[in-house]
Amino acid sequence: MNEYSEMIEKALDEFLIKDNDVKGLVDSMEYSLMAGGKRIRPKLVLEFCKACGGNPENALSFACAIEMIHTYSLIHDDLPCMDNDDMRRGRPSNHRAFGEDTALLAGDALLTLAFETALSEKAVKATSAKAVADAGRILASFAGVSGMVGGQFIDLSIEGKKVEAETLEKMYGKKTGALLKASCVLGCIAAGADDEKLKAAEEFGGKIGLVFQIIDDVLDVVSTPEVLGKPILSDEENEKTTFMSIYGEEKCRQIAKKLTDDAVKALDIFGKDESAELCELAINLLNRNK
Repeated sequence: MNEYSEMIEKALDEFLIKDNDVKGLVDSMEYSLMAGGKRIRPKLVLEFCKACGGNPENALSFACAIEMIHTYSLIHDDLPCMDNDDMRRGRPSNHRAFGEDTALLAGDALLTLAFETALSEKAVKATSAKAVADAGRILASFAGVSGMVGGQFIDLSIEGKKVEAETLEKMYGKKTGALLKASCVLGCIAAGADDEKLKAAEEFGGKIGLVFQIIDDVLDVVSTPEVLGKPILSDEENEKTTFMSIYGEEKCRQIAKKLTDDAVKALDIFGKDESAELCELAINLLNRNK
């Protein structure tokens, strides 16, 4: 999937509105949006489009939109009223660099820009009016109260409380899994895939989303700030129950391995060759160290 990296960076830069009247706001948006990172979500959009027989370039508007939403969520997550993190990707978080007020607005602006991008005429020409309408609905549903935002609310509401693994799984399924599911589905929509493939893509995204969060819980304890690019032990400091605090490292890795196997199995419908890159991504997420 590294072949998509340059394509994604170029497209993000092109979609980022340059408005000198609000240069400070644009600078704040660019600071976080163009900070690099794994770009897992846009890469999933492009790879699922390809796996469904489509041209990945036609899915770039959807890929950029999902990354804008992800970036806005990171900016807001780091705010003092949320997770209160001072570092992100090895440098000061947005509100530390630009102030809380500008960071808040930068997140808002990226969220709205995401829909402007996904619903653009460029997106319609690359796919179809129906695909764009479906993409807008998926983005709103998976990013909103029943998805990522709802998951963040649950996360905040259980701080300092002991909760069951079932509650954690529900919260992670919304907070982290929702956007990953949306990424997979958007790629299929861009290629005009059938309902069976849409369902399989959503299942894959949900499984790897939970894996991603479980490994995050593990790394928050066993990694270092230098490797991770952000503070460690933040969950413990915020008195959060995590899979790590419930199960310990060995059991967490066992659960993550089973989920990864299930995610890979869900890709059978796409064909072995077509899904090879997606299988590799799932395994890399399981084995990542940052």
